[in-house]
Amino acid sequence: MSAEATNPEAAPTDVTVRRRGRARIDLRRLGRAALLNATAGPAPRDRLPDAIGHVAEAHRAHHPEADPTVLGRAYVLAESSHRGQFRKSGEPYITHPLAVTLILAELGAETTTLTASLLHDTVEDTEVTLDQVRREFGDEVAYLVDGVTKVEKIDYGAAAEPETFRKMLVATGNDVRVMSIKLADRLHNMRTLGVMRPEKQARIAKVTRDVLIPLAERLGVQALKTELEDLVFAILHPEEYETTRALVADHPGAADELGAVAEQVTAVLREAGIGAEVLVRPRHFVSVHRVRLKRGELRGCDFGRLLVLVAEDADCYGVLGELHTCFTPVISEFKDFIAAPKFNLYQSLHTAIAAPDGAVAEVLIRTHRMHKVAEAGVVALGNPHVGQEPDGTAPAAGLPPAEDGERVDPTRPGWLSRLLDWQQSAPDPDTFWTSLRADLAEDDEITVFHADGSAPGTISLPAGASCVDAAYAQHGEAAHACLGARVNGRLAPLSTVLGDGDTVQLLLAQDAVSGPSPEWLDHARTPAARIAITGWLRAHPESAAPPAPTDPRPQPSVPADRRSGAELHADLDGEPPAAVRPAGCCTPVPPDEITGFRVRGGSVTVHRARCSAVDTMRGLGREPVTVRWGDTAQGRVTLVAESFGRPGLLADLTEAIAAFGAAVVSANVEPPTEQRVRHTYTLQLPDAAGLAALMKAMRDVPGVYDVSRARHSRGLG
Repeated sequence: MSAEATNPEAAPTDVTVRRRGRARIDLRRLGRAALLNATAGPAPRDRLPDAIGHVAEAHRAHHPEADPTVLGRAYVLAESSHRGQFRKSGEPYITHPLAVTLILAELGAETTTLTASLLHDTVEDTEVTLDQVRREFGDEVAYLVDGVTKVEKIDYGAAAEPETFRKMLVATGNDVRVMSIKLADRLHNMRTLGVMRPEKQARIAKVTRDVLIPLAERLGVQALKTELEDLVFAILHPEEYETTRALVADHPGAADELGAVAEQVTAVLREAGIGAEVLVRPRHFVSVHRVRLKRGELRGCDFGRLLVLVAEDADCYGVLGELHTCFTPVISEFKDFIAAPKFNLYQSLHTAIAAPDGAVAEVLIRTHRMHKVAEAGVVALGNPHVGQEPDGTAPAAGLPPAEDGERVDPTRPGWLSRLLDWQQSAPDPDTFWTSLRADLAEDDEITVFHADGSAPGTISLPAGASCVDAAYAQHGEAAHACLGARVNGRLAPLSTVLGDGDTVQLLLAQDAVSGPSPEWLDHARTPAARIAITGWLRAHPESAAPPAPTDPRPQPSVPADRRSGAELHADLDGEPPAAVRPAGCCTPVPPDEITGFRVRGGSVTVHRARCSAVDTMRGLGREPVTVRWGDTAQGRVTLVAESFGRPGLLADLTEAIAAFGAAVVSANVEPPTEQRVRHTYTLQLPDAAGLAALMKAMRDVPGVYDVSRARHSRGLG
């Protein structure tokens, strides 16, 4: 695990400060032990080979009840099959699987993972077959070994590396332990990369930076991620690395400054009766480099953080309360990842406090279990198929198998499900490799809720994703027909960027001809969306340009028809009759409740009773005039149709209007804005009673999401 080994069995009121770290195992010494073991012959059956003793010791520290016998058998097979093979450093090859297994053992991996890690290169580099591994160690171990075995370069050529990662990721979707072994394998290879040519070092370091480190972050294996970051930093940025290394070397007293703050924190917690262990946690080189870029000149406390470990979740908040009461908190630094865990299982409270002498120290507060998961991530979760707890114990009942026979993995996160979905649409290795790096470059994840009828659910998306991404995440290629969305109940364009916790309802066209526009690519963040959109546009090149207008029916400007509307009468108390006309702002039709007002020229304008112009007229001191409908059933009305643009939409709308016998008096189509189009029609109705049915028919036209009576202001006369 990390340098700060913890003791979950500490007494409830014991508060300790620790600054010591555990030395890294000497892998060269392990290599010599392996070589001696190889020449001395097999070990007696009643004890493990000497070379694997370190692994067994680390394994027992996390799993006291584990039987290490199977590890001994796996080591014997690995050592005998790799005998005579050497690494480029000159060490016996068996030192590599031993080192990988030791890394995983220190992180708390269970026996099956360690067995597979000892054998992870046998099928790829020796005469051992996968069937042999399956016969001797079972299906679980064989699956893990196969998952990390590279594809044959002779079969895939230059595509071997991306196809190997594709294979590993698909296997990881079934069992995350596959990627755990790969990450430990890459860590040991990076530790010993110095024997390679500089150009090969750089190539491997870039792949590690772009793919393996993001995967370690997403799987929560911080202990591996931080060391990989430092190793990559040294290779790809040697000057910055040396500057940072020298900066750390020039501040040997940084740990003492943090230690002084730690002692103050210890005293506060002891007085409050909170059992805790306070650790001084040095930053790794990349972290120091980032802090220096952010803050400029560094002080002693900037070279590390304090880690406070407690027994229960409630104690975390108790510690937080005491620290914020007895020290000056830096509120902007507070984050609660316990109430809202990160998508990679990480839980902790983050804060920063200012000591009386002005030193500001960052503090991490978590339970022992949280710390184990924070350091080891999915490795600490053990075998996902028996539902082990993070402490290695198994619950009363295991997980049921999936209906389709696939393995069930409760640790499979949303980002991995998305990746496995879109990789199926990227058969080209270059597309897959480019999309994988782009997907892993996203630093955060959000969860949005979709509610389509009776099927509410959640969608996991990268931060910055839009409605376009949500559409393809939920509907796959059916999202080609997406017309728009409602975000938190309000209509929104597909370009809308979603936030964590938003509710999204996606609107799909019912016809089969709708498709995405090239502009969608500007709003798509996920590879799944970009691959699907690009594929559709390639298959429909005519959609890249706006279609030429070929519809012979009425287009955006139609001359007005001066036919009269429904008959209206005004009661003017014996005054001479005056012209009575419906107001253009609300276009009332029978049987709307109406009221009238005199306007310039002596005529009477009739409004719907709820028209906003009525209140305005009253505010101006205008007296209302009593008006009523005559016997004529026909009427004139102005309707506004809100829609998403698509070819043939205007023709479909006018056809729906014509089907009700309504005549178009005038029509106007505003220029599209963010793929939305507003149509305004003034219609002559043969029977005003059919208005509601006409509006429903217009709403049923694919692409139309709302139809309403006009409410614009036309002046007050």
